[in-house]
Amino acid sequence: MHATPAPLADVPAPVTGSADIRLVVTDMDGTLLDDAKRVPAGLWPMLAELRRRGVLFSPASGRQYATLAREFADVAEGMAFIAENGTYVVRDGVELSSDPLEPAVAADAARTVRRLAADGVDVGAVVCGKRSAYVERSDEAFLAEVRKYYVEHRVVDDVTAVDDDVIKVALFDFGPAERSTAPALDAFAATHQVVVSGEHWVDVMNRTANKGAALRGLQRELGITPAQTMVFGDYLNDLEMLDAAEWSFAMANAHPEVVRRARRLAPANNDNGVLRTIAEVIGIPLRRA
Repeated sequence: MHATPAPLADVPAPVTGSADIRLVVTDMDGTLLDDAKRVPAGLWPMLAELRRRGVLFSPASGRQYATLAREFADVAEGMAFIAENGTYVVRDGVELSSDPLEPAVAADAARTVRRLAADGVDVGAVVCGKRSAYVERSDEAFLAEVRKYYVEHRVVDDVTAVDDDVIKVALFDFGPAERSTAPALDAFAATHQVVVSGEHWVDVMNRTANKGAALRGLQRELGITPAQTMVFGDYLNDLEMLDAAEWSFAMANAHPEVVRRARRLAPANNDNGVLRTIAEVIGIPLRRA
């Protein structure tokens, strides 16, 4: 359980409908989506109105690019996807940036997961390439979790031998990852990023890779400033992204550190907080269908 965030009244309130927003960036799980992983009511008409006003909408997620592209297939034209926690950014099928791991580092991370599993930890590695994700575990319980975030995935005999540009190694721990799996990766933290991206997920990436770095690169590409950027997040892998926007919002259900880092607080993901806040700040009527 996370600590209860500060009441909305304790956080600076936006001026309704007054902001010159050119870019809206939102995390997916725990932020845009509700706890049942459902798209909020009103998203599709909201995206149509943002497009009409010249505001770019960008999902920023630990999820795979192929998974995000499938979710937004009907509205993907012109949309920028910040995938794999910022290690891979794509717009209209064109790579804008990527930050691949050295193959030896990816292999060492996968071997660390094997050792944890041999010691009895219920954990599995997802080696995330640009073309696909790769796993060695083939049990249905593990694959069911993988499928939620990696629509393109393959079960292979040896994830250390895949022929792909590996952009991160994700670990799924059926227990609390922040307390169990993450500490076992301390050796990587000296030279790379070890990010707890959810209750059960930990990601190993290059030190230079995060959602914030990806967002700043996108801002430069598009000529958009932090003052014109609105960002929403709920977990530790969103921290750097919040720093890249003057309109940074932690969800009411966010990790306490995210609440401390953001400039403002939005309603919870289960209360349609992202769309309600966009509607208020930009001045867009919120429609349900």
